[in-house]
Amino acid sequence: MSHIIPVRKGEELNKEKLEAYLRKNFKDLPDSPLEIRQFGTGASNLTYALNIGKWEAVLRRAPMGPVAPKAHDMKREHQFLSVLAEHFPLAPRPFLFCDDDSIVGKPFILMEKKEGVLIDTDFPEEIEPTPALGKRISEMMVDILVKLHSVPYKGTILEKMTKPEGFLQRQVHGWIARFERVKTEDLPELEQLKTWLVHHIPTSPEPAIIHYDYKLNNALFSEDLSKMTGLLDWEMATVGDPLADLGAAMSYWQEPGDPLELKAGFGKPSVTTLGGFYTRKEFVKSYSKKSGRDVEHFPFYLSFGYLKLAGICQQIYYRYKNGQTNDHRFARYGEFAKSLVQYSWLTAFHSERGEL
Repeated sequence: MSHIIPVRKGEELNKEKLEAYLRKNFKDLPDSPLEIRQFGTGASNLTYALNIGKWEAVLRRAPMGPVAPKAHDMKREHQFLSVLAEHFPLAPRPFLFCDDDSIVGKPFILMEKKEGVLIDTDFPEEIEPTPALGKRISEMMVDILVKLHSVPYKGTILEKMTKPEGFLQRQVHGWIARFERVKTEDLPELEQLKTWLVHHIPTSPEPAIIHYDYKLNNALFSEDLSKMTGLLDWEMATVGDPLADLGAAMSYWQEPGDPLELKAGFGKPSVTTLGGFYTRKEFVKSYSKKSGRDVEHFPFYLSFGYLKLAGICQQIYYRYKNGQTNDHRFARYGEFAKSLVQYSWLTAFHSERGEL
């Protein structure tokens, strides 16, 4: 099962108001009291598991404290999931969107609770990791990403909600600006990296629906790990460059030979460092073969992926340092963001020398 914990201190919801709201908006709920727990993984939006007897749902809302403009847009995520429900059943089916801040403090969405096994830094005790299993999970991750990038968006509300033209340029400049706004110290590699990224933006392929936070611990699997049963955390989803989605995915995908500061940035190394899992190069090659997309410029996308992840981590660390969250997991994120900037620049540097 995905990692569900008691609600963290400072991130509690108003149980009475929420239960009254649920009973008003959902018919025939059991007489049992509302139970609220929290998903322990994830570092951005706050996600809660709700139970009233056998009735279950997931609630997502923005984090505590001030948030960046246009970030954590619950209405947008709800609309996105509504479109995906028709063509991509691995995404949770949305129930409703609520923009009344008085219920839980911020706008929120309620959605289906997907069941399955979450894999992150360890396999479940009853599962023996083998090279064959690592390869099978790697192939599933490639296949689902290729499938997502083939979901039609034209003729849906996503055409009006998104602007794929100029997507990559906006993303590069936008994430550079976001990092600059929240940086807590000067980083020597950052200026060189910014210049390199801005001057090496490739021409994007045809746009596609992208998850943009596609990683192993956002997926759920069947108990025997033979199939994916859910794909979670769609807050960054949009219509844009599918290779940017691939680059973001590979920024999370760790290899045995990666430096320790990269593998341990979130705590323990990912299971993708175990035998049998694809390397990033093998993952990208398989994606290219199955999707038909040219990956000649993938080193750029990987370098940008590391910068984007550095920006995400730095934003979270900035909130932690300024007392906007009490989650002590985030104390290490500042150092991790520095390492990611360094690795982003190394990726760019080796790309220039034809070593990738």
